[in-house]
Amino acid sequence: MATGNSSGLVTAGFLNTDWNPRDLPAGTSTRNVVLRTADGAATSGSLYLPAGKRPDTVVCVMHPREFMACHYLIPDIVAAGCAAWSQGARSVGNDLRLEHEIALHDVTAGMAFLREQGFGNIVLLGNSGGAGLYGLYAQQAALPGAQRIARTPGGKRTGLGELDMPQVQGVVLVGPHPGQGALLMNCIDPSVADEGDALSVIPELDPLDAANGYRPGGQARYAPDFVTRYRAGQQARVARLDARARELIAARLGAREQVKSGADTSAARRRQAAHTPVLTIWRTDADLRCLDLSLDPSDRHPGSLWGRDPYASNYGAVGFARFCTPESWLSTWSGLASNASLARTAPAIVQPALVIEYTGDQACFPADVRAIYDAIAAHDKQHLRIRGDHHGRALQEGEEPGRYRAGRELAAWLRQRFL
Repeated sequence: MATGNSSGLVTAGFLNTDWNPRDLPAGTSTRNVVLRTADGAATSGSLYLPAGKRPDTVVCVMHPREFMACHYLIPDIVAAGCAAWSQGARSVGNDLRLEHEIALHDVTAGMAFLREQGFGNIVLLGNSGGAGLYGLYAQQAALPGAQRIARTPGGKRTGLGELDMPQVQGVVLVGPHPGQGALLMNCIDPSVADEGDALSVIPELDPLDAANGYRPGGQARYAPDFVTRYRAGQQARVARLDARARELIAARLGAREQVKSGADTSAARRRQAAHTPVLTIWRTDADLRCLDLSLDPSDRHPGSLWGRDPYASNYGAVGFARFCTPESWLSTWSGLASNASLARTAPAIVQPALVIEYTGDQACFPADVRAIYDAIAAHDKQHLRIRGDHHGRALQEGEEPGRYRAGRELAAWLRQRFL
């Protein structure tokens, strides 16, 4: 239920100074709401409505940890004659404690609100990491409560079985990577010799060693046997981190049980029971495809989402999964444990589906997108390849940004199926 809201006209600069009168159709209105989830958390959303007759279709945009109220496709959705719903997660900008199964409570609160508003068609638009979240929602919403995920990978009760999860009528994936865990599996550096030493290196797995094929500026060329060993090393490192996460969880839960039962109520045991450790995971930006452009070739520029200098992006403070609880690691960032993997959830997408791939994407690579598209079970599905980077920006000066064409294609797809 909405616990508060405001309404009024959206004007240029109301939410984002990057928007301009060309972006938002005249007369567009917005309603900002705060929602309470079934597990007691607060989440917020913005409902954009076109001028005139209230539409029957609403397109939802959400990311598990990013602010999406100013998403660049919202103006195109509204211009197509649909409503747009942009929802914030309970911890915007912070994935320290992000567990995808718990984040489904946030999504469900938004879906319930939209049903209460009378929308007959709900279309999910998952962009980047939002694809994994919405894919998991579509999968779980289609199941009877008893068959839904009962516990997170870290062992916490999810409460999903008790939720009324409205089903959706369409799914759009824009720049989808295969899930945050699967993404990290491909970009985590397997040459870390000691998790306690960010500068430790296993030379034979070092992606930045010329002896292994590294050259700067996208000119690296890695031999197939090195790629195979590298991928195996990545899986091995993730497995070690999984084991460490489970050890930390078990130690804390064991201490809590001892305190609760009265077996050990010492101050030391109480401290252990209360303490929630945080994993610090260094060197998570070393996808070979960002260094060797001949691997799964595309229009992408050298470098990753974090920059062109692999030393700065891989060894720097900012990066995927840098700080997270053991529970968050297992649910969100582990390519072995996470349920939010499109390889697992895409077969449950039977609704009309649109996949938009940007050909210069540095996070979503052609083979990954093809695999996602092929796994979608819908008979009515479409895959578009549009020139642009991960955020739909132009790849070269003077080009039309890919997001503009993506918006036109999305609007046409929506009109054809839902208007």
